[in-house]
Amino acid sequence: EVHWPHSAAGACGTPHQYQTPFYDGVFCRAGIISLDPLNTFVKIGVQSQVYTIVNDESYYYPDLLRGMIVDGAYGQDVAKYTGSTTGTSRNNTVCSRYTPITWQVDRTCHLISASSFDKMCADMKMQHDDMTDDLHPHGARELVADEHAADNFHRM
Repeated sequence: EVHWPHSAAGACGTPHQYQTPFYDGVFCRAGIISLDPLNTFVKIGVQSQVYTIVNDESYYYPDLLRGMIVDGAYGQDVAKYTGSTTGTSRNNTVCSRYTPITWQVDRTCHLISASSFDKMCADMKMQHDDMTDDLHPHGARELVADEHAADNFHRM
């Protein structure tokens, strides 16, 4: 599963857009994100896609770093909802203070070539802010309990 965070307070379109940790790139411009009044759900979003990695170059995609693939069957069955940031430091007791954020999740597991991930890792190393610390898989958060989950799921 790959996540692409986006933010109105980010450095989109600049050499500083992609950074490690990702919060540096998402919150690098002051005065845009507000917790009072809350505007995170309209200013911060994450796109997500799940892949099965295969050794087949017919599933090569050259630019995974730039965002979710929306081509052919990719990006067609998308769920949109508000949620929290992810990671093993969040659970049903400890939430991110940057919540809610808007998620757009491709509900289909797609095939992608191993060389697509090789290329993405090489691209990450070449960013102005070296993203080497993000080249490994990260842990997932505990499944959110129903009483904490948003009830605003929409198919796009």
